[in-house]
Amino acid sequence: MKKLLLSAMMLLTTQALFAQVMTAKMVTEWERAKNYTKAYLDVMPEDGYAFKPTPEIRSFAQQMGHIADANFAFAAAATGKPSPFEGSVEKMADQSKAAVSKATLESYDFIINSLKGMSDSDLPKNIKIFGMESKSGVAFEKAFEHQTHHRGQTTVYIRMKGVKPPQEMLF
Repeated sequence: MKKLLLSAMMLLTTQALFAQVMTAKMVTEWERAKNYTKAYLDVMPEDGYAFKPTPEIRSFAQQMGHIADANFAFAAAATGKPSPFEGSVEKMADQSKAAVSKATLESYDFIINSLKGMSDSDLPKNIKIFGMESKSGVAFEKAFEHQTHHRGQTTVYIRMKGVKPPQEMLF
């Protein structure tokens, strides 16, 4: 009986210790991504925010705004909580460095705080996002992939403005 009780206590202790493994890992990765994106926002000069390598594509500010819009949308869908940002960062009238940086970093805060309010058991919950059925955890993963993709695109913008992009932050 003592062995059974001890085994049960060890199992419960182990489960408690690892209960937040995935969400905690995701928070760490999103905090790193926020810092990396902030470095991109900081290194681009003010006059580079309106820069477009070709007329048909987004400006640097619009790329960062697009990241922010997606971050807000993915986190809202994943949690069922409304986005704290009304409208579109990509399309807002003020495309200045200060305004775009503020809104973009707030989008990362929304994701990070959303994840901090979740448990690992919330990640497999069914959600609807962009008209498709998915899981809450998948929405955060796709948001991470999306922001990485668009931040990477802006590396070229920064180089074309004669500025050295931030050092990669893998860890």
